[in-house]
Amino acid sequence: MRPLFFLCLIASNLFAAEAKRVFRAGAATSNITPKLGTPLIGGFNPRGSTHIHDDLNARCLVLDDGETKLAFAIVDNVQFPREIHDGAKELIHRATGLPKQNILIAATHTHSAPSLRGPSYTVLGEPWDDYQKFVVQRIADGVQRAFNQMERARIGWGVGEVPDHVFNRRWLLKGGQKVTNPFGDEETAVMNPGRYVKQLLKPAGPVNSAVYFISLEATDGRPIALLGNYWLHYVGRTMTGHVSADYFGIFSERMKELLGHPGQDPPFVGMLSNGASADINNNDYANYGKQRRYEPYEKMREVAEDVVQEVLRVRKSIKHHDWVKLGAAQSDLTLKRRRPSPELIARCRRVLANPIPDSKDYQREAIFARRALDAAKWPETTKALAQTFRIGDLGIASLPFEIFTEIGFEIQKRSPFKETIVIELGNGGLGYLPSPRQHELGGYETWLTVSSVEKDASPKLVDTLSELFSTLKTRRDESN
Repeated sequence: MRPLFFLCLIASNLFAAEAKRVFRAGAATSNITPKLGTPLIGGFNPRGSTHIHDDLNARCLVLDDGETKLAFAIVDNVQFPREIHDGAKELIHRATGLPKQNILIAATHTHSAPSLRGPSYTVLGEPWDDYQKFVVQRIADGVQRAFNQMERARIGWGVGEVPDHVFNRRWLLKGGQKVTNPFGDEETAVMNPGRYVKQLLKPAGPVNSAVYFISLEATDGRPIALLGNYWLHYVGRTMTGHVSADYFGIFSERMKELLGHPGQDPPFVGMLSNGASADINNNDYANYGKQRRYEPYEKMREVAEDVVQEVLRVRKSIKHHDWVKLGAAQSDLTLKRRRPSPELIARCRRVLANPIPDSKDYQREAIFARRALDAAKWPETTKALAQTFRIGDLGIASLPFEIFTEIGFEIQKRSPFKETIVIELGNGGLGYLPSPRQHELGGYETWLTVSSVEKDASPKLVDTLSELFSTLKTRRDESN
């Protein structure tokens, strides 16, 4: 009888522990819209802002399984340096006690927002400007408010398909034709190859048409928040000088309109992160010239609406769990920075010393010559934060780069979880992350200063994420 008694006692304790498990979630939105006149980023020639088409926000979500808390902040900006992320995390940690490794801050990559990189894209370590200071505080405020608004919740996740808007923007040309980059090197991949449309052979990489999402609802069924993830760059086609959160913002507002409740307090928060989409946009070059021309903002709305409707369709069939285990693990990798050779420095100086008026090719060469000379002053190494979260059987990976889709697929392939979400431009902005294969092909995304770290960086980063995921899975399995 004694063994049976102890078995019953153990079972009773387990049931009691299960009954005590409480999952909570909270969400909040922090407005980070700049004042008019603030210069906008997203092109080679920054322009001043003249109109606010739609607000920019830092959309924040906090999850709590009773032992571990995780925080997300998805920020409407093109990308921003590690120092800004770290500054916001420090304020969040002071206000909430949340460990910094449990905070994921990521940029959406809208191209119609002010720079959070300071006055120059390639000059490092400059003092923060007023907008940077403002956004750091607002990110921290948003996460703290999400903490304040946590309540008992259920969580679920799912995957849909939205294939009509994702196209690889890098193409190979017929007959092995090569083109010349601004540094005088020949390469075989061409980004956005409208001028070569008759010579197109095939895209240089794959696409991912999936849309991933995490859904939070209160125990009474009231929606709290939804975090989406779609592997598409930005859409663009704004009016000159307009501030806009691009399709990321439209998705978020439409999700609030369709899934939230009127007058809901606290308000429902929709949010959309960017996946591994460094080489993906919404331009179908296989049918170049055959599509109708869209009015400003029209294509953004179309993309956002299609993604929203697919998420809502799939959400109807997912299970929302009363409790799941949370976890976080990260690692800081030291990577070599790419810097110009002495020969390239000499070439850049010759280019700048011999201007060619009214030449677009020269203008491009001059821009990258200046950038390369700035890169010559970079330190030899940089830190890149590889971060992973665990939400039940869902894995989340983030890197501080614009990640090529094929690398995103490799991250998912190496993950031990049933589903894995990849969030790019998390915890920093170190430019593009091509695979070694894509570096060999060349193209804009591989150029010096656009891609700032060693050419063999992606295998090292994927290995690290895989190891971190294994650590999280082991912790989870041991806790069962």
